[in-house]
Amino acid sequence: MANSDSSAPELGVLGTGRMGSRLAAMFARAGRKVVLGSRDSERAAAIVETLQIPGLRAGCYSEALAAPAVLPAVFIRDGLFDLLDRHCRALTGKLLIDISNPFNADYSDFVTAWDTSGAEELERRFPQARVVGAYKNVFWEVFDHPEFGEQLSDVLVTGERDADKAEFLALAEGTPFRYLDAGPLAHSRTVERLTFITSRLGQQLGSYPRMNWRLLTQPIAGVAA
Repeated sequence: MANSDSSAPELGVLGTGRMGSRLAAMFARAGRKVVLGSRDSERAAAIVETLQIPGLRAGCYSEALAAPAVLPAVFIRDGLFDLLDRHCRALTGKLLIDISNPFNADYSDFVTAWDTSGAEELERRFPQARVVGAYKNVFWEVFDHPEFGEQLSDVLVTGERDADKAEFLALAEGTPFRYLDAGPLAHSRTVERLTFITSRLGQQLGSYPRMNWRLLTQPIAGVAA
């Protein structure tokens, strides 16, 4: 993520909702230079003023899209594809971090077919960008309090190219999660469905949205890691 201009943003976040503002703050606290972009510049400015995090500034969508990595925090049902269509030229060569889950308005089903995922649809519609799926399994409350006791929870990362995932992991260095390579973008179908089931289970257990996954493992004796 090197840039000859030390003041240039490293990440542009599109959207000032509960996910967008939290992710922008998390990356800024980890030392990244972040633009929180919004259709409403006053709303973005008010959030940034309240947070008072070095490296985080407010801007419009165009300013956020000027960063080498772009994270849209918008649901597909709320016009994610239309938003990116309006700025499709700005996506050329960019790392596009997809956090969206394709839930419908009442969270009872998906707006995508069962043989695809939100991440795959972004890759298909915007081949000029380099799509990586991340944070699909993380609920907004976890960003406020990421530690579960002494444990950090997992972020499942998908992408077609190892180099793109490596670039994302470098950007995310210092953030309070354990990142696991979950394979190609097609595996986003499983991650999105896992999140769908998790929300139901969490409501049953009275923990929604203060919950996340941690894959529990134990080395097998005699088997090399």
